[in-house]
Amino acid sequence: MPNTILIVDDDTEFREEFKEFLYGYEVLEASNGREALERLRRANTIDLVILDVNMPGLSGIDVLAEIKKTDPELGIIILTGYSSKDVAIEALKGHADDYIEKPLDPVKTRKIIERVLETKEEVSDISTSDVKSKIEKVKRFVERNCFKKTTLEDAAKSICLSPKYLSRIFKEQMHKSFSQFKLGIKIEKSKKLLQQAGYNINQIAEKLGYENAESFIRQFKKFTGSTPTGYRKKTNRTQTKKE
Repeated sequence: MPNTILIVDDDTEFREEFKEFLYGYEVLEASNGREALERLRRANTIDLVILDVNMPGLSGIDVLAEIKKTDPELGIIILTGYSSKDVAIEALKGHADDYIEKPLDPVKTRKIIERVLETKEEVSDISTSDVKSKIEKVKRFVERNCFKKTTLEDAAKSICLSPKYLSRIFKEQMHKSFSQFKLGIKIEKSKKLLQQAGYNINQIAEKLGYENAESFIRQFKKFTGSTPTGYRKKTNRTQTKKE
């Protein structure tokens, strides 16, 4: 299955030119930062974002910051002209993986992209050659997209299996259903958010994709035996004692 690359640049002709260098990859496009963020907020299989620094509206640096909040492991390469090279260097400090200068050098560009993708794959250490590795990839997919509306169909598409088959092998390997695993990930994320003073219950419920706070509270209590508020108070008391 080829890696998926998202090109974010407001210049249509440039995107078309760039795509010619990216043979062998699945290429998606976004014409501005907001369009890119909307695409990334949905469940996806994007492995790398190539992001222009200078765009109308949200700048590449702003988009980089937003992506790192929701998907810190996603590969990001900054596109920059010679005059804005210093901006690209600042972007690297903001956790971009590398930068590419315009006008593009085809050989150098391919090498940078391949290096970043290889590095990300080494970190995840995921192969899809057998059932166990497919399940590991699904787990990572769910964890990466836990703040988005992710379905069994989305996960199955990410590893080129049918939803019915994935559902069966997932339960065999994990001894729980896909939906139970997904709920467990959401609950663990919610526990971390409850430990932070900056989020109230409604905000956490919305962030995790629940239709309302009542649904979140009901599932949290069913899963943990405690309400979110009760868990927060208990955690705060424990932290206070430690201090």
